[in-house]
Amino acid sequence: MIAIINTGCANINSVRFAFERLNCPTQVISQPEQLAHFDRAVLPGVGHASVAMKRLIDGGWQSAITEYQKPLMGICLGMQLLCESTEEGHIDTLGLIPGKVSLLETGQLTSPHMGWNNLHVESAHALTQGLLASDQVYFVHSFAHSVNSATLVSGEYGERFSAIVAKDNFAGMQFHPERSAKVGARLLTNFIEWRI
Repeated sequence: MIAIINTGCANINSVRFAFERLNCPTQVISQPEQLAHFDRAVLPGVGHASVAMKRLIDGGWQSAITEYQKPLMGICLGMQLLCESTEEGHIDTLGLIPGKVSLLETGQLTSPHMGWNNLHVESAHALTQGLLASDQVYFVHSFAHSVNSATLVSGEYGERFSAIVAKDNFAGMQFHPERSAKVGARLLTNFIEWRI
C-alpha cells in the first residue's frame, strides 16, 4: 500500500485516483508516525515552496521523510522539496536529492510552463522503463531543478531542466503523472514496481 502524505499543500485526490485506476491501494496519511508502516510513499505538492516547507517542518514531517528507507516520490512541488534548496522563498529544503531549484528561464516563452511537453531520457533507471522519445507529460511549474547527476529524465522549456530525478530511495517527477494519461500511468506503474 502506498502512503500519500497530506500536508495540506496539494490536491491529493487526483493522485489517489490515479493509483486506484492502477488497482494500487493508497492511504492518505496526516501524521508523520504513520509513514514508517508503508512500503512506499508519495509527497505531492502545489503552491509556494516556503509555505509547503514550513508545513513539513511544523507538522514533524522533515525527520520522518529523511529517515524513510523505502521508495518515496515527490510530485511537482513535492519533488522540489526533496532537493537541496529553492529560490522560491530562498529556503533550504529537505536535501535528499542533489541540486538546487531556481526560477525557470523561459526567455520569450510564457511563464509558468504549463501544458504538454516532451521528455528526454538521460539515464536508464527502473523509473524510466518504457518511456519513449515521443511521449509527452503535463507540466505546471515556474521553478525547476537543474540538470545534474541525479537527473534521469530532462525536459526543455526555454532551458533544460530535470523532469525526473532520483537518488537512493528518493525520486521526483516535476510534471503531474496523475494528469499525464497513459504515459503518466506507465510512470506511476514504474514507481509501484521500483525495488531499492
